[in-house]
This record gives sequence, structure tokens and C-alpha cells, in this order.
Amino acid sequence: MSNEPTSLPLGHLPGTRYPDHRIEALDKRFPKQGNAAIERIATGFRWAEGPVYFRDGGYLLWSDIPNNRIMRWLEDDGHVSVFRTPSNHSNGNTRDREGRLVTCEHDSRRVTRTELDGRITVLADGLEGKKLNAPNDITVASDGAIWFTDPGYGIDGEYEGHKDTFELPGNVYRLDPATGRLTVVADDFVRPNGIAFSPDEKVLYVVDTGITHGGPSHIRYFDVDGGRLRNGRVFAENFAPGMTDGLRVDANGNVWCSMGWSDPAEDGVRCYAPNGDLIGKIHLPEGCANLCFGGKKRNRLFMAASTSIYSLFVDVQGAQRP
Repeated sequence: MSNEPTSLPLGHLPGTRYPDHRIEALDKRFPKQGNAAIERIATGFRWAEGPVYFRDGGYLLWSDIPNNRIMRWLEDDGHVSVFRTPSNHSNGNTRDREGRLVTCEHDSRRVTRTELDGRITVLADGLEGKKLNAPNDITVASDGAIWFTDPGYGIDGEYEGHKDTFELPGNVYRLDPATGRLTVVADDFVRPNGIAFSPDEKVLYVVDTGITHGGPSHIRYFDVDGGRLRNGRVFAENFAPGMTDGLRVDANGNVWCSMGWSDPAEDGVRCYAPNGDLIGKIHLPEGCANLCFGGKKRNRLFMAASTSIYSLFVDVQGAQRP
């Protein structure tokens, strides 16, 4: 597949110099890379989301939600192709401990796993006889448990799924790998969205994009107690009138989150130290929805930003994931 023409070319952004002025260090703790710059590696999408990197295959997958497809980019030669279509308007993607793709699907209102032979297994599609809304983002713990959010954006209208009725609140869920039991671990979000663990998995971060429906725009964090969450509190805020959407954590415990939909000068990614201090920003020409670490050394940040995928080599590795 060839990329569709747009106003910005692939490769380094116009006006690039070293160091890239679009990478803003606010604190010496920010792990920027001095002789690396932001690159636009793929474009021509309607709404890029849910990036996940397969290091054993050397490729990145992400969802192009309105186009009902999952895309693939090969790191060796930059080739872009369709990985799956239709994708049931997939959104968030991750990998489990066996290296299998795990996906949140808006249109089918379910969470699925792609087996190594290509078969698709339904992992969760309802609770107590009621349908899930439209699972959004997802992560897998080291014990194999699957944690995901279900804000329901995919059934708000026809663009990212289909218009339908909410049967459950916007919950955060945990799927037990041994029993297949689905439990609600947090039920006090307006629209729970991005989700990620700290490197030691003692803390779970969850974004609330409730600002889209009169609620908050912040990141909360919880102490993880086995299969339960305790002591929820706000980790970062001051996103309004914009919002963050997806987030990932690096090996040092810094939280990297997407940013957009208000002031264009704030479009991109923010980086927070483990104590909640804002320590750096990456400015992009488009609002960013989600991100992940990847590359051969896990030190390449991939950013799904509206119509394009951007990347940046940073001086830190992503937290060890499958």
C-alpha cells in the first residue's frame, strides 16, 4: 500500500535542526535525545490509535479506527500495508505474555486475541448478561491478566463503530487469565481511557477523558493489590480544555501521555516524572491519541497522531513488556 499524499512529507519534519526545537525539556530529568529528531513515518489515515510494536517481527501495528482496519509498518524498509480489514473498528492493541496480539474492538463491543496461527479468540464481550460498551485501551500484566477500559466511544455514533445503547457504566476491567472471569476494578470514571502499569506493576495509571461529556480531564493512579485497585488519586491534570488520551511508562517510571484537541501549541506528547512533575514535551503538528515504545532497543517512541504516525528516539527504554 502506498501512503496517500498529504501536506507534510514523510521523514523529518520541515525545519528540522539538531537539537530539534520541537522537543522541549522542562527539567533535567527529561530523557531527550540530543541528535535525534521527530520523524513522520506513515500518513494518510483518518484516526490513528492503539500502536503496538512487535520486536520479534520488526514492525508496528496500529488501528485506523474510522477506516475499519489495522495497519502495519515495517521498520527495516518503512513499508506500510493493511494488516487486517475489517477490524471491527479496532482501537487499543497490546501483546500478551506469549506474544499474541490483544485488541479492543469498538464495533463488536469486545476484546479479542489473535492466535499465533491467525485465529481470533473472543476474550470478553459482556458482563452478567450485558454487553460491553466499546472497549478502548488495554494492557497485560506479567501474570497474564488483561486490564482494559470501556468508555463507549465506539457506540456514541457511526464514525468509530455504530450507534448503540449503553448497557454498562464506563468501567475499568480485569480479565483473569486462569478462570476467564471478568471483574470491575474501577467504576467511578466518566470515560476511562488510556491504561498502563508502572515498571514494577505496583501502580496502574488510567486516563479519564470525561471532559468530552462534562467530566474531568486527568490521569489517575492506583495501588495494585493482586486483582484489585486501591487508593485512587489524581496523578496529573491541567489538560483542559484539551485532554490526554493514551499513555505509556518508561523503564525509569516516567509517564508519557498523548496531548491534543485544544491549543495547537500543545499538540503532541507530555512526559511526567514518577512524582507527577511535568518534565518535558514533544510538540507535533497534529493532536496525538496514543503512543508506545518500540524499536530494536525499546528506545523508539511511536506516536499515533490523528492522520499520521510519528517517531522519536529517546534516551530511555520503555518499561519491559512482551
